Amino acid sequence: MNKDELHRYISESTGNESNICQISAVRHGETVYEDCWHGFRAEDAMNVNSVTKGVMALLAGIALDRGDIRSVDQKVMDFFPDYTVKRGEKTIYEVTIRHLLTMTAPYKYKSEPWKKVCTSIDWTLAVLDYLGGRKGITGEFKYATLGIQILAGVIERSTGEKCIDIANKCLFKPLGIPEHRVHGDSSKEDQFDFFMNKNPRKNEWYSDPQDTVTAGWGLCLSARDMARLGDMVLHEGMYGGKRIISEGYIRDMITPHLKLGERFGFMNYGYLWYKPYDDRDVYAALGDSGNIIYVNREKEIAVGITGTFKPRIFDRVEFIEQKVLTVI
Repeated sequence: MNKDELHRYISESTGNESNICQISAVRHGETVYEDCWHGFRAEDAMNVNSVTKGVMALLAGIALDRGDIRSVDQKVMDFFPDYTVKRGEKTIYEVTIRHLLTMTAPYKYKSEPWKKVCTSIDWTLAVLDYLGGRKGITGEFKYATLGIQILAGVIERSTGEKCIDIANKCLFKPLGIPEHRVHGDSSKEDQFDFFMNKNPRKNEWYSDPQDTVTAGWGLCLSARDMARLGDMVLHEGMYGGKRIISEGYIRDMITPHLKLGERFGFMNYGYLWYKPYDDRDVYAALGDSGNIIYVNREKEIAVGITGTFKPRIFDRVEFIEQKVLTVI
């Protein structure tokens, strides 16, 4: 398959690939492949859903490198001294940043309280109401999109800056990614549109009424942006000859800390990043609808893919390796 054939394959697809908007691949800092579909341009942005979590892991690394956060083992409640803990709740005091980054923090709910949190005036404090519980710290993996909102609060309280400002200054600008702004609306109708609208979006990040970014979803990036982020991870925190994030943190971030179950394809999990194979140096930040940052150290390449909303598409690693890498 050549590049023209791949373009036609995606254009004519009625299956999982039919929602792909952009693909971009970077090797050694140079774009080696880029293509678009559905009227998108290479510079257009798309809500990349849970790929946002992978970017939050990078922001946590920046805060750690700066010394704003002492350690991933620092207690979450160190950053919320003014928060009133519910009577009888003890587990919350033992939760660390590492628990947030590895999705092993415990929560007092069976299903995520989207309505309660996403209609509140401060999403971080609303999620804190659910942190902890009677079972204590079990080390069990519990995928929690809303839970990562606490990490945004930790970063903002430790640095005294908004996550969006840290991202623009310390991550996006050094990588040549356009400056982002907060979305600025959080109504129920607007949230639905943000997920479902299939048109290009601005360079923005969804936010709560406090202008704190949504940490588990809502960052809008192009495939080109994601490939650049992947290239920085590939080179252990370096980009364009400049140190962006420490080598030690990037290595820790992509090191497997957990083995996931069947629901997640038995992949390994680092700090909000996945390692799909036990025996290969391949890493990914994954989002619904097939949005992905793919990093392959063996082939020294990073790939970004964006896609409009389409249910039940999560992992595009196989597609990248069987289709995209063959044309580069």
